[in-house]
Amino acid sequence: MYGIIRANQLDIMLLLCGACGIVTLLIIMTDFLTKKRKKILVHLELIALFLLWFDRMAYIYAGVPGSKAYVMVRLSNFMVFLLTISIVFMFDLYLMDWFAHEGGVEVIPKRLKIVAIISLADMLLVVISVMTGWFYYIDADNFYHRGSGFIFSYIVPVLAPLLQYTVIRQYRRVFTRFIYLALRIYIFVPILCGIIQVKAYGISLVNMSLVAVSIAMYFFTYIDVNKAAGQAHELERHKMEEERLSMKRLFDQIARAFVSAVEKKDDFTEGHSLRTAEYARRIARIAGKDEDYCDKVYYAALLHDVGLIGIPDSVIKNEANPDKWDYEAIRKKPVLGREILSSITEYPYLSQGAYYSHERFNGTGYPEGLKGEDIPEIARIVAVADAYDTMTTKKRYRDARPYFVAREMFVKGAGVEFDPVYANAMIKIIDDDNAGSENREIEKVETEFTCKEYREHVSNAVMIDRFPLVMEFDCEDIRESEDGYSMPSVILFDSFDRRIHDNEKSIDAYKYVEYGEVWFDGHAITTGARNIEVDVKDINLDRGGYKIVAARYEDHVKLEMVCADKQIEAIVALSDSSKATYLALTGENCHISNIRIHKSDEKITENSIRRIADAISYIDRIESDIRNIQIDRERSAATEGIEIKDTLTVAFHSMSLPTSSLVWHCPFAIIFSADDGRVGGKNYKEHALIKLNGEIGGTQTDAANKFTMVKTEKFVNWDTWKAINKKGTEYKILLERKGDKIMFEADNQGIRIENTTILKEHVGKVYIALTGDQCALTDIRIKQQ
Repeated sequence: MYGIIRANQLDIMLLLCGACGIVTLLIIMTDFLTKKRKKILVHLELIALFLLWFDRMAYIYAGVPGSKAYVMVRLSNFMVFLLTISIVFMFDLYLMDWFAHEGGVEVIPKRLKIVAIISLADMLLVVISVMTGWFYYIDADNFYHRGSGFIFSYIVPVLAPLLQYTVIRQYRRVFTRFIYLALRIYIFVPILCGIIQVKAYGISLVNMSLVAVSIAMYFFTYIDVNKAAGQAHELERHKMEEERLSMKRLFDQIARAFVSAVEKKDDFTEGHSLRTAEYARRIARIAGKDEDYCDKVYYAALLHDVGLIGIPDSVIKNEANPDKWDYEAIRKKPVLGREILSSITEYPYLSQGAYYSHERFNGTGYPEGLKGEDIPEIARIVAVADAYDTMTTKKRYRDARPYFVAREMFVKGAGVEFDPVYANAMIKIIDDDNAGSENREIEKVETEFTCKEYREHVSNAVMIDRFPLVMEFDCEDIRESEDGYSMPSVILFDSFDRRIHDNEKSIDAYKYVEYGEVWFDGHAITTGARNIEVDVKDINLDRGGYKIVAARYEDHVKLEMVCADKQIEAIVALSDSSKATYLALTGENCHISNIRIHKSDEKITENSIRRIADAISYIDRIESDIRNIQIDRERSAATEGIEIKDTLTVAFHSMSLPTSSLVWHCPFAIIFSADDGRVGGKNYKEHALIKLNGEIGGTQTDAANKFTMVKTEKFVNWDTWKAINKKGTEYKILLERKGDKIMFEADNQGIRIENTTILKEHVGKVYIALTGDQCALTDIRIKQQ
């Protein structure tokens, strides 16, 4: 290693001189340093440059005869010794400047001042050494030799940096990580090289290392300043972000306060704008919009109804039938809203949301009758969110509509009243929000209520299914005389809104069916059920309290009711299997309290409930390639899987059940894979769920689906479509598999569906199965090509 350095040290020196000169120019051009710091670093780099340059000259002219060589050898060696001490001195000034500014040290450490004094003293000794030859001397042949006091020339270059390091070490917390590392390198690398050079005579390791660490000092300073600038930028960015969020919070609070004041005009609109804004934001997110755009949608929706402030209270609080409303006054709301919000020029989308959110995709809206994409996009999103919240909340003239009624409106209205992209996004939100809603209904049941008169209060209802419902409660007799009747009872019913209804209008609107009522004395009334059989046993329990266990299998419900002196078993034969069954608690002259409800984990089977009426079947028709199926509730049954090989045609007859009422009460197709070829079978993976009314449902993680639905000229309207399905109609599905792609086509009653399912990983066998909601599928024919 020594040999390589010795042989090439002149070239190395020249290279380092050039590098040092470049760094000096970079420092001069740099703007991130203070004037004094820049001056110190420039001097440091120039000293290092000339140190190495004179050292190189000393080697070049050593032993060379002539007057020029005579002068250069002596001048060069003198400058080498002098500049070596000068580097220590300039580094000392660098440290003093750092402590005075970045370090925040009021009094410069004395050790640094001592280093400055001894450095100046050592420079004087170098001058004296020229005359005495104490540090070095030049012989008659122009060769350099170490003097008797040479070792003393190393005292300041070695001990002074060590003294400086004690200061650096003491105040290390005032240095950044990069600067602290640079300072240690600057001090210890030359010292280490000096120790080596004592043994390696003839190699200028110390001087070359001084130049190298001087160059390194600049780069470490540059990195540190860049990091500090980055941190300052990040701090400033964070501060600006905080200010932005603060302004956003302020705007949000002002907007909400304003909206709250507007909604005070009508109790039935309270909270509407905020709910609409939340739905609108969710719609935008599902549609893939960025967060900034989603915020714009949110505030446009939040303020979309501000025009109400200019509508007379007599119009807003008109409790009459909507047919008698003053529509001319109501239609002024968008215009008033735009006038109010147009002054907020920084956010023009606010006035757009207020003005255009009552436009309709087919051009039937107001105030301008715009159509399709001529309606601003934000307004198209707000229109969907506004419509959903309006339908699902109570109004003066009607109760809230159940979510699936609103869902059907969006299925029907996609591409008609509403932008189909955002209508479908709302449908997804509805499906997500109502998944597992049965469990949430349990939490809504009150824990205590009083019934003085018969059915004076009816509890919130809970759905009965194949997982037994267990309800326990206490009941207190509150009769005022012995002549009255006091008893809790159980009502079994079905209704769109899961509530009891007793007037003809609401019974029709919510498709209310009451199956019957059973009391805890064994008394029962049959209304909409085909039959109720009750078995009563007298018992004598030590404990008080009441208990109900209710479960359902297809079209039969079993109630087990226990109180202190009675054990009752009631079997209820429902009108059919397609409707839901809800249980509500009521009574007469009783105070019901401490209501506790939970669901059992044990699923009942066909043999768990004794059948008291024959099953109602709509599939007593011809069977073809696979068995017929009756789907009483959504996906309650499915055909066996049919493997998709190359090209496949599936044709069948479908009839919606008499109780069906919604557009998706029709056949569905499931594309899936499973080891046994059955829906829900071993290693089951669902790749697509296609509803033949033109929807794609479910959440698939193992495949991507490219789905399109168009209404052809054969499509009349949705009411006609439902009527055709109720009467019974033929369906045909075409499928083709090409590797990991499954193409699906169906064109039935004017609804044309095309879908491509792309499997994310290779699957051996892929199947299609038929299912649906409230429909009977018969005469299923399969043709493989």
